[in-house]
Parts: sequence; structure tokens; C-alpha cells
Amino acid sequence: MQRIVNRHQLNMPKLGLGTWPMLGDECTRAVTQALELGYRHIDTAAAYNNEAAVGEAIAQSPVPREQIHVTSKVWWDQLSPVKMRASFENTLRALRFDYVDLFMIHWPTQDWDLARTIETLVSFKEDGRARAIGIANFPLALLRQVVEVIQAPLAAMQVEYHVALNQAKLLEFARRHDMALIAYSPLARNKVSEMPEIRRIAEKHGVQPTQIALKWLIDQGNVAAVPKAKGRANQLANLAALDVSLDNEDYASIVGIAKNLRLVSPAFAPQWDDAA
Repeated sequence: MQRIVNRHQLNMPKLGLGTWPMLGDECTRAVTQALELGYRHIDTAAAYNNEAAVGEAIAQSPVPREQIHVTSKVWWDQLSPVKMRASFENTLRALRFDYVDLFMIHWPTQDWDLARTIETLVSFKEDGRARAIGIANFPLALLRQVVEVIQAPLAAMQVEYHVALNQAKLLEFARRHDMALIAYSPLARNKVSEMPEIRRIAEKHGVQPTQIALKWLIDQGNVAAVPKAKGRANQLANLAALDVSLDNEDYASIVGIAKNLRLVSPAFAPQWDDAA
């Protein structure tokens, strides 16, 4: 499987398994199955309430822990240093890990001491319990502050990204700073299967529309994707996307798709720069 490797020592498969909103035994079965099929990148978060289920699957798996990249995240209402440390401890306890491969701030918030929050995040990397650190759902201006002003050694950002949402400026920033951009909702909540341009390309290659959408992302430098997939057929289909070949005509068709479909914007979300 292709990997992203950068100066922050992030060594992460470009295709991962998203686990939201799976819970309990359903989540454990899905992760167990994914590991059996060859997935080595699992994405979870404290807010998903499934870290223990993910940890159970990994504890039961014959795949060595060090061969599995696991990302988790701290929720936006736990970003004071004391709460953040407690949340991180709870994450490690639920996962049954001594360390997590990538630990992220899940969403920015308001009325926070950004410097102290980032200092706390960096401390998890410095003590070795987070092999790498990152942020999710930060707009570009805030990301610049964290990386260029505070100079936090971020390895990755995670944002909504798919064929119908432009993230060009964030991707350019990621490449300039040797960061990975991890795409969540990479299938636009399966809306890609309804897009005429994607359907035409899929029919041309004899594959599924979701595979076209995933390969378009994975072919981009510094980009990884974490589609949620519970069933065996969908997990296998997503893995098979790695073997799809897109040509220049395909890329031109995808460029022509409108890029303003943002699907994840809760009430506490920051102000997005959708012109990016």
C-alpha cells in the first residue's frame, strides 16, 4: 500500500478505515475485518465513543500493534491543558495503547489560549505517547498561526475533502510544510455515486464511482483518505481503488465538477474559507 512519509516521521497508509459512527461490537467487527483484509490505518476519536471498540479489535488481531497506524482526536470542549491531558489519558486507556500514532485536535474552539493548547499537544509528542500530532477542521488562517507563528511540528491535518469540495489552499499549505492532508467524508457521504461525471468515468473503467472518487484523492501527493466502511464488500472495494488507473481525460472531467459542496459544518465550526 502506498504511504505518506514526511519530515515529522509520519508513516501512514494512504487509505485508512474511518470508524464514525460505528459503536461497540459493530465497530470491533468492522475493524477486525478490515485488519484481516489488509488495512493498516484506523481513524477514531474520543467524540466517536468507539475508541474502546477499536482497541478491542486491535488487541484481538494477530497483526502487530507497531504495524497499525491509529489516529485519535480530542474534542473541542476539552482543550484547556488539564482537560486535554485527561482526554489523552482516557484515549490511551480506552485503546489499551502506550502510544497513539497520530493525535489531533478535532475542532478549534473560541475563547481558548491557543498557545497553551498547542503547547499541550506538542508535549504528547515530546514524551513519546503521540508519535505525531496534527489538527482537524482548522481554517487556513488558524493553521498558519499554529505552524508558522507558534511553529508546532504538525505532521497532518484532517479536513473534509472530496471531488466536490475545493481544498486547494490547504493542500498547498500541507505540501509546503511536509504535512499530510487526510480526507474525511472522501465519498461525500456517497453522493459521488450520484454524480454524472463520476459515474461516466466509473463505467469507462468498469469500476464503482466510489473507487474513482477515492483514487482521485489518493493519487494526490500528501493526501490520504479515511472512508467509513462497515461491510466486507465495501472495505474490499475501497482497497481495490488503489489499483484503479485514471487518465488525463478523467482528471479533466473531475476538475469540471463544482467544488462547493461542504457537508460537515456543525454550529461550533469555524468560519470556512470556501474560496480556498
